[in-house]
Amino acid sequence: MKILAAIKQVPVRDSPLRVDASGHWIEEADLNFEINEPDAYALEEALQLKEKHGGEVVAICAGPARARQTILEALAKGADRAIHIEAENLAAFDTLGIARLLAAEAQAEKPDLILTGLQSDDLGYGQTGVVLAELMGLPHSTIIMQAEVTGSSVRVKRELEDGWFQHIGMPLPAVLTIQSGINKLRYATLKGIKQAKTKEIRRVEAGAPSEATVKIEKIYAPEKAKQAQIFEGDPNAAVEKLVEKLKFEARVL
Repeated sequence: MKILAAIKQVPVRDSPLRVDASGHWIEEADLNFEINEPDAYALEEALQLKEKHGGEVVAICAGPARARQTILEALAKGADRAIHIEAENLAAFDTLGIARLLAAEAQAEKPDLILTGLQSDDLGYGQTGVVLAELMGLPHSTIIMQAEVTGSSVRVKRELEDGWFQHIGMPLPAVLTIQSGINKLRYATLKGIKQAKTKEIRRVEAGAPSEATVKIEKIYAPEKAKQAQIFEGDPNAAVEKLVEKLKFEARVL
């Protein structure tokens, strides 16, 4: 069984962010990066399925040269090999562009399953896995809490709203977007870290991005404003004014 696990490198959570000169993205020069947390759960699910059914896990990542560190982390955790789609300016690719890059390599690999995280921590569109499935003409399902492979099919448990779940059976190959928290994430062992350096990382040039179908017009920090109103005079009249403000302006009563 061959499983393709799509991973992305994103800025470390709680990093101090600054908008770059273009106003379309953040300044990345002084940031540290890590594996996208939802993708880490997709990788973990891929590794557990491999442990149950055998086969191999192939990590695939689109990103600049620095993304190699994230790829090595995936290999250290147990992925058998990796594909690095080298794109120095990943922000120039929209969701469709990224999905096309992944689809081109996935078509050649012919995996039984493709797993992605539910969304990325930096953009949070939550669309890459779905668009990838559409481009490849594969069945797909999202927000997966459990996946059981039996022969040439997979049965999944999807998380819905208000504590409801949905169970679906699909033929393989298929694309699944994995919900965060589905499993407990493993740590890379010292042995795994050493072995990662000897595993195959196939590099592919991304080429120039096609015209984006979605564009970020502007990124800016939320405006901060402080405003205080003091009601002077008779306390009873002040309370009436306060209640009126809370009801009709703040709308909290």
